[in-house]
Amino acid sequence: MQTQKKYQQLLSFEFYPPKTEEGALNLKGVHQKLAKLKPDFFSVTFGAGGSTRDKTFDTVVKIQEQGISAAPHLSCVASTKDNIRQILSSYQQKGITKIVALRGDIPSGMMSAGEFRYANELVDFIRTETGNAFQIHVAAYPEVHPQAKSATEDLRNFKRKIDAGANAAITQYFYNVEAYFYFVDACEKLGIDLPIVPGIMPITNYSQLFRFSDMCGADIPRWMRKGLECFGDDRASIIAFGNEIVTRLCQQLLDNGAPGLHFYTMNQADPTLAILDNLNFSA
Repeated sequence: MQTQKKYQQLLSFEFYPPKTEEGALNLKGVHQKLAKLKPDFFSVTFGAGGSTRDKTFDTVVKIQEQGISAAPHLSCVASTKDNIRQILSSYQQKGITKIVALRGDIPSGMMSAGEFRYANELVDFIRTETGNAFQIHVAAYPEVHPQAKSATEDLRNFKRKIDAGANAAITQYFYNVEAYFYFVDACEKLGIDLPIVPGIMPITNYSQLFRFSDMCGADIPRWMRKGLECFGDDRASIIAFGNEIVTRLCQQLLDNGAPGLHFYTMNQADPTLAILDNLNFSA
């Protein structure tokens, strides 16, 4: 963890593009609440196969206009060099300086991933096209990408993204803090030295959490599963239990030198604010 301790501990928050006017109004309120914490940036996701491309762009521009840096996700899937070039140009014109570059999920029924197969190819293309115009964040998987052949191969893939020109990494969420520490130590042995920011998922919904975790390969420890199962449909108890678990996780990460926290907000402010209040981050 020695490399991480030299970096400033910053907050960032992730949103997904709203699909309705009501969702857009809700997100505006969420953004305003979280903006009071003066985060480093807000990131905005990019739907499978580029399905939310225009909505991502519109959401990012609106956030940027409010005075806090916005970082749009860009994914390889269903992308061509020409359309990525156009998107990068449009973002530069709007003053966007951060990008989250991902491989992305291939939607069901899609036969071809597009002109980019892996995130390192996308990172390399962004660097070739725009130089240092963007700070590029990439994904990291402390518990190993679910499609990786092995932990060793997954680490090699991560290093390829760094070598291609990434500036920082955001991890998949996790609840086993040792997985993060082990991953960072493994990166240091390969000479990787850049901020590896832990991704944090607040716990508010039992079934949703299990569904997401099964899809993305995030491990839910047995003791935690059993604890959540005890509460059944008692949502208040689930939230209180989850709040305690995630607060403790965040405190351990910060105490050991993690370079900040990146919250997967699910377009909600209160669960994240409750955790940050426990950690004495004040708005």
